[in-house]
Amino acid sequence: MNKAGHDSGRDDAGHDHDDHAGHDHDDHAGHDHDDHAGHDHDDHAGHDHDDHAGHDHDDHAGHDHDDHAGHDHAHDLRGASRRNLITALVLITGYMAAEVVGGWISGSLALLADAGHMLTDAAAIAMALFAMWISERSASVSRTFGYYRTEILAAFFNALALWMITGWIFLEAYHRINSGGDVDGVPVLIVGVGGLIVNLIAAWILHRSSQHSLNVEGAFQHVIADLLGSVGVVVSAILVILFDWTIADPILSICIGALILISSWRLVTKVFHVLLEGTPEHVDVYKLCSVIEDLDGVTIIHDVHVWTITSGSYAFSAHVLVDTSYTGDLDALISRIQDIVHHDFGIGHVTVQVEQSVANCTEDHHVDHLLAEARS
Repeated sequence: MNKAGHDSGRDDAGHDHDDHAGHDHDDHAGHDHDDHAGHDHDDHAGHDHDDHAGHDHDDHAGHDHDDHAGHDHAHDLRGASRRNLITALVLITGYMAAEVVGGWISGSLALLADAGHMLTDAAAIAMALFAMWISERSASVSRTFGYYRTEILAAFFNALALWMITGWIFLEAYHRINSGGDVDGVPVLIVGVGGLIVNLIAAWILHRSSQHSLNVEGAFQHVIADLLGSVGVVVSAILVILFDWTIADPILSICIGALILISSWRLVTKVFHVLLEGTPEHVDVYKLCSVIEDLDGVTIIHDVHVWTITSGSYAFSAHVLVDTSYTGDLDALISRIQDIVHHDFGIGHVTVQVEQSVANCTEDHHVDHLLAEARS
């Protein structure tokens, strides 16, 4: 059997439709293909998978997935993300340099400490930009999907860095609570207000792109963490100036650290969902299968896989069993399936294998969407 494009037998988490007894394709009522004498896919005249242009998805004109516009849109989003990251990097490194110079001239430790925080933001943004550059390298025989996943890995490393920073904050707060210490509120307030303004601007710049890219979201989370830190610095400085509450600084630091952990945990779960080949959140696989099976000539869809390649880039592969009595145009049927997957479910990379028998199909059939429909 000529198998199109992807290995559809993979056990991608969230994609396989196993473990639903009573729905093995051989046992599904009305679909026993051992009883269709003379209709084995390998023997069916005019429908040999190697000979029919509509069956070999690599030769089908629709294999561009109708996604030239989708690729252009993704390219535009990536370009906008890059510009936003560069703008935020210039803004943060510029303020960081000013803090280093000011701290060196004035001898202010607070200025130098906040410059250190800015440095972590700059490093996170630089990592995101580097991952974006790597991801644009061309695909190869050994890496058929290219290097898109480097952006996902960059988001993961940025999340780990946030956890390390949070651990340091908790440790420093613990020592500060136990040992106490004098805090000069005025320079701390000045530094906090300056950092708050810069981080607000940087967060505003990155926010829109963070909704489309886990890579940018990783850098955005760093900026948000520093923004929360600046809020804590401003509030604690005011409390120190007005009431001499030096304990406010470590207590607020602990609260901010907890917020950072919560927000970064959401980022980590998104990263793992992609790395584990989870189904994209916006795709209802059961509905997708049902829509395709409602098409004239389609008996059943099986061996369905839907996964995320990188942020904004999704893939779909499936076997579609066509009734042996179907006399319509198979090319048109394949194009209709591709159109549904691409336009109705927002999936750009579509691979469909058409069959008229499963006699020689060795893949798992994964038809539990039928069970879901039976329960609804």
